[in-house]
Amino acid sequence: MSIERCDSQDAILTDEAGSVTVVPHGEHHISVRDISSNALKVLRRLNKAGYEAYLVGGGVRDLLLGEKPKDFDITTSATPEQVYQLFRNCRLIGRRFRLAHVIFGQDVVEVATFRGHHELQSSESSDTSSSQQTRKGMLLRDNIFGSIEEDAQRRDFTINSLYYSIADVALRDYTGGLADIRQGVIRLIGSPQVRYREDPVRMLRAVRFAVKLGMTISPETAALIPQLASLLRDISPARLFEESLKLLQTGYGYATYTKLCDYHLFAPLFPVIARHFTEHHDSPMERMLEKVFKNTDRRLKNGMRVNPAFLFAAMLWYPLTEHAQKLAQESDLAYYDAFSLAMSDILDEQCHSLAIPKRITSLVRDIWFLQVRLPCRQGKRAYKLMEHLKFRAAYDLLALRAEAENRHELKQLANWWEAFQNAIPQLQKSMLDTLDVELSSRRPVARSLRNSAARKEKIL
Repeated sequence: MSIERCDSQDAILTDEAGSVTVVPHGEHHISVRDISSNALKVLRRLNKAGYEAYLVGGGVRDLLLGEKPKDFDITTSATPEQVYQLFRNCRLIGRRFRLAHVIFGQDVVEVATFRGHHELQSSESSDTSSSQQTRKGMLLRDNIFGSIEEDAQRRDFTINSLYYSIADVALRDYTGGLADIRQGVIRLIGSPQVRYREDPVRMLRAVRFAVKLGMTISPETAALIPQLASLLRDISPARLFEESLKLLQTGYGYATYTKLCDYHLFAPLFPVIARHFTEHHDSPMERMLEKVFKNTDRRLKNGMRVNPAFLFAAMLWYPLTEHAQKLAQESDLAYYDAFSLAMSDILDEQCHSLAIPKRITSLVRDIWFLQVRLPCRQGKRAYKLMEHLKFRAAYDLLALRAEAENRHELKQLANWWEAFQNAIPQLQKSMLDTLDVELSSRRPVARSLRNSAARKEKIL
């Protein structure tokens, strides 16, 4: 994590808007060869049409850190409508922030117009076409355009406010982002009180960048996060769902989870889980969270696929079982019926915070239902269970439960299913025969115990 220093006095320019550090070609290691060909096409056409255009944000940051950018974003003096006129393969999106997407097959290059400072309109104002703000200070709409200097001040963190131009192959820094990259610091631009209220998701982004890049959050940027964490409840559940995947399913889930808890940001995202936290963090649920996040991180680092349905099924399993037991006791329902009702209750409550799509919640339900069915292995049931599309995910959750609870019966069940999956057909049949013998030998004992209990009741 190092970048070349810019020591040349010629690289420092000052104008009326303040100071800008310009790092000329040869004093930074960003190369045009490292930028996607589609992003270069967009930059060149904008420049040719007479507009300013720069590579900006995470793409520039990652190139400076020696990482391969996931995507390349562009900012320009052209308005969204002007960008649309330049590119036939362009579509305009967004009401909150008007953007242009230039589409090259599966590759999408996002183009934003320089943002400017503005007089904000309240949410009750009739003129809300350009900017709009709630009473709490959250931006509902921000479509005031300005200069590159203003745009730099409107970005979230200094490390994301670096601009690279292919016209002069120079790097521009208006906010001290180069120094913060060298020092490994996540620093918010402007007043944290104002910027977090404008967009509370910036608190989540601060944590995500700190963990992903191995950086520290500056004291002034971190100080207000616990106090303002509740503002996340004003963010749309759909947006928070997307943010939760970026936080927990990009290879740094466990470290992100612990930091979210440290800053009181986990509870607004997962209130169903947070209310079950214990003082010493040693409950089966908390052990499950640690194991599922670490397992997910390991799979991603090994290039394996992960499914958010499994993650949510594991995270919410213990709140589910506790609620099911409570319903069974209070309403005199059979446990299976209470379990079915509890599934709906837990998912409904969680979806108030994160809008988990139905395609995922239906898979979560399948994984949960299979937990009830996995102990029933007699006859042909074991074979039918293995044919279920979510059997492997259900088995993996069973194995995690066995580790988290450290219960002998659960470990035995997980070990049996592991052996059964890997056994040849003859051995599978032998395992089922042995299971039938064991179960039949237990039935007289169980019946005897029930009869004994009944005689005691009559005596009493």
